[in-house]
Amino acid sequence: MPDAPLLRVDGLVTEFRTGAGVVRAVDGVSFEVRPGETVGLVGESGCGKSALALSILRLLPVPQGRISSGKILWKGNDLLGFSPSAIRSVRGKEIAIIFQEPMTSLNPVFTVGSQIEEAIRAHEKVGHREAWARAVELLARVGIADPAARARDYPHQLSGGMRQRVLIAMALSCRPSLLIADEPTTALDVTVQAGILELLLRLQQETGMAVLLITHDMGVVAETARRVLVMYAGQIVEEAPVGGLFERPLHPYTTALLDSIPRVTGRRERLRSIPGSVPDPGDYPVGCRFHPRCPIAEPACRAAVPALETKAEARAARCIKVEVSAA
Repeated sequence: MPDAPLLRVDGLVTEFRTGAGVVRAVDGVSFEVRPGETVGLVGESGCGKSALALSILRLLPVPQGRISSGKILWKGNDLLGFSPSAIRSVRGKEIAIIFQEPMTSLNPVFTVGSQIEEAIRAHEKVGHREAWARAVELLARVGIADPAARARDYPHQLSGGMRQRVLIAMALSCRPSLLIADEPTTALDVTVQAGILELLLRLQQETGMAVLLITHDMGVVAETARRVLVMYAGQIVEEAPVGGLFERPLHPYTTALLDSIPRVTGRRERLRSIPGSVPDPGDYPVGCRFHPRCPIAEPACRAAVPALETKAEARAARCIKVEVSAA
């Protein structure tokens, strides 16, 4: 089926064992990513975005983390039922991931070219010479000058932006159908961020891969995504096409995120912030999890956790105060 999703996450619950007991970092999350589309996943630090990414690829630390329920369907097959060897054949080859801090993702004692070569040879039956040639070609493709020389450099010899480009090259080495980009520009300065985002968009157009872009930056989402998932305290609280989300957010948390974006007005204005902080996964508030920070909360918001309900075509929000007729 041409319209079938590549990835479908259904009712996913991810738990971590801590000194204070078992906590739910991801709590009943459901969403889809279709071929070739970019889905933005946004929310503050600590809301469960990275735990969700690690869950999809079954990279949770063991035995502290575990998926207690739900499904992760990749091209219709539940990855939770895959053996360790079967999931390794998907991870990197069909679904690739890049993280926000390249220095912790690259091995400091091997050249960047050898690390890309290793990624290629882990999934494809090619020799050293061919894999090395492809590694150099990939470095050129991601915009690294003099790629043959840079391939022989160690990670510490490259700038932060170049290291992130190396990770992108490594992620693309086996032509994945889905790239999960977890805060790929957070550790970089603004001009380098723009270059990395431009690169990702260009590579997506060239390869046709889908992208799940995880970020706390609404500006990044506006530039790249077609559809947006807003996550708060382990749950999806809003889903919308990117245009509709920015034009008329439905959930109060989304509104607060958009209000906190700095604006160029020519006047000195105080930056807006959301009062309070994301609740600890071991101490979620009763009812709507955003109500302690919500400016429009009422007693009913404390009574029960609201469902993520469809409010209009292609839009959903987890809030009892949003009208079903909202556009």
